[in-house]
Amino acid sequence: MQKILIREKNMVKIDLITGFLGSGKTTFIKEYAKYLLSKGEKICIIENDYGAVNIDMVLLQDLFGDNCNLEMIVGGDGQEAHRRRFRTKLISMGMSGYDRVIIEPSGIYDVDEFFDVLYDEPLDRWYEIGNVISIVDSGTVTKLFDMSRYIFMSEIACAGKLVISKLVQGFYYDDKGIWSECSGTSLNSSKTKELLKSINTIMSDFNTGISFTEKDIVAKPFLELTDRDFEEIENCGYRHASYVKLPLSDREFTPLFYFDVEMSKEELMEKTAKLFADEKAGHIIRIKGFVKTGENSQAEINATREKTQINPVISSRNVLIIIGENLNREYINEALKDYCSVVSL
Repeated sequence: MQKILIREKNMVKIDLITGFLGSGKTTFIKEYAKYLLSKGEKICIIENDYGAVNIDMVLLQDLFGDNCNLEMIVGGDGQEAHRRRFRTKLISMGMSGYDRVIIEPSGIYDVDEFFDVLYDEPLDRWYEIGNVISIVDSGTVTKLFDMSRYIFMSEIACAGKLVISKLVQGFYYDDKGIWSECSGTSLNSSKTKELLKSINTIMSDFNTGISFTEKDIVAKPFLELTDRDFEEIENCGYRHASYVKLPLSDREFTPLFYFDVEMSKEELMEKTAKLFADEKAGHIIRIKGFVKTGENSQAEINATREKTQINPVISSRNVLIIIGENLNREYINEALKDYCSVVSL
């Protein structure tokens, strides 16, 4: 029997913000959400991450208000279980009067889950897929390898727009341990073409049949995006992509959590640098979280191999999350055991 689709009036638009680990999805969402709120939209941001601790949700707390709600979906125990929770969350929100829902998945996410769930009844009558927006770290595209290249490809294949990140770093420790500040920069034409060539090489290597052009990207520091830029982004839509899926083992990208972390800012910088450089630790991609740095001080850390940002912050948690490929849990636990009350199990 042929299925007859009856669409409800005033369907809720739903946007998916994808991007590889550490690309800057949360930072972009903060600015995107501010733009939508300034237009009078009532929105909900759904955070999907590993485990029961979601650092990114803490970073978005200042958006919470009458017209912006934050929800969370806990992952980590299998794709089917997570898909059920995603579907249940959207059903429970169906009558909340939102104009738009923004989904921020983890940096390792099967985008097909997003489409499959939204094509199910009754969600296909309540929600309208708006956009798939992918955040691309300008500095790491050429440094991906093996399974990381595949995941990067799968995260951007359906994107209507690629928003280039890490064009401005703010405050960070440079290679000499000096506290520095980067000024905002945009990609010039030659750099844009170089970046697109690298992206399209990856798309070609996995036989996606997809090729991005300069019209498909937005390349400005997030704080310099104008209303016109955001209008272009919020109407970008999405692509239908087809590629051969590769299996991911549970061990390959398992995050490690450390609670009640306390060390000085200098120790934090030193430990972070050593872990990234130590092959015995595995291939660490990102370290993020909140660390107690003194009796009355706390810092937020957001680190990749290229840059380590450590900024003063006030948070109710002291937790560190290490994300990477084939991490050596026992080795990293040993390195951090003297700085936290609970090591990753």
